[in-house]
Amino acid sequence: MNEDLFSDITDTLFANKAILSEEYQPDEIVEREDEIDAFRSALKDVLFGRNPSNVFIYGKTGVGKTAVTEYIMTALKAEVTRRDDADELHVHFRNCNDDTVYRTVRALINSIRGDDCEPFPETGHSTAHALETLYEEMDSNGGTYLFVLDEIDHLSDPNTLLYELPRARANDHLTASRVGVIGISNNYAFRSSLSPKVKDTLMEKEIAFSPYDADELRSILTTRAEKALIEDAWDDSAIKLAAANAAKDTGSARQAIDLLREGGDVAEENGATKITDEHIEVAVDRVQRGRVENKLRDQTMHGQLILEALAKLEVSGSTPAKSKHVQQVYVRVAESRRQEPLTTLKSIQNHLADLTMLGFLERTEHNEGRAGGAHYQYELALDPTIVIETRDAIESEPT
Repeated sequence: MNEDLFSDITDTLFANKAILSEEYQPDEIVEREDEIDAFRSALKDVLFGRNPSNVFIYGKTGVGKTAVTEYIMTALKAEVTRRDDADELHVHFRNCNDDTVYRTVRALINSIRGDDCEPFPETGHSTAHALETLYEEMDSNGGTYLFVLDEIDHLSDPNTLLYELPRARANDHLTASRVGVIGISNNYAFRSSLSPKVKDTLMEKEIAFSPYDADELRSILTTRAEKALIEDAWDDSAIKLAAANAAKDTGSARQAIDLLREGGDVAEENGATKITDEHIEVAVDRVQRGRVENKLRDQTMHGQLILEALAKLEVSGSTPAKSKHVQQVYVRVAESRRQEPLTTLKSIQNHLADLTMLGFLERTEHNEGRAGGAHYQYELALDPTIVIETRDAIESEPT
């Protein structure tokens, strides 16, 4: 009978599984004391009613950038209410992935207006008009505004926004309010891509988040396990193994937490009373496959085809490979997938550079002297078998 399908599931190792989810915001941040201190110092002027500094946060995915930012914003808002010198603080978050400046500004306007007011139009106005409206909304409320722009390096034209906002008060666009930009980026080279006048305008504080090491991840996992799991539901060696695997791979707390959660699921599937090393070993394979698949699906079709080409080169023992060799295999892969291949080597090299920046590839520079000159060679930073299996799965899905 269908009603008996779940009747035998009566026990769980999880006291609060949500604590091991990506959206969980911890009450306490561990192993980021130095970054928190730097962040706190960068924003101290807000407490005295002064113009806030612009702050840029750099680091790989899963190293605590967003969690620390949200933690700091919560604490700052609470402290502002206790300070007579501080103006009212308004914090607005926006993820800029694949955003235009207009869409970002529109989102900030609507966030300030709230759900009860008429939203700013999606089309029909210029970016300049959108910025004017943003300034009007800010000044009508007054106070200090902090705009937290996550993945700011993915904004279509960051120069425009990062030139306009920090100069808004100096240019008399704002009189009753102040503004600071907090940019979050996975790309350490993002600042170097900005125009000279923007760099001069920003005068920002920079905070770099390095990958976690195994001991730091072990501390984070232990803190989460004590809240997320029931008592005595894990071996310390399992925590250590999950931390070591994540540290060796990405240094990401998110990956380590995923391993612990998946390890708990594996343990429950096997009727175990605690998470052991064996459960974590199974979880490592599951999580790796899931993460590769999700990251691969997020790429453009040609990005996927280039990764598939490199996976095939890797399997055949032909990596590291020059971009010309990658292009030759990519063309064959594209044609086999009934896709029109990109025709220029430069377009392939641009994709290779992007995929390297995103952590899919490893790039080494070789210099063959006068005969061959300097060039890059590429190899996959992922399991090639998983890449090929995922690409096959994507291609077999109905369109």
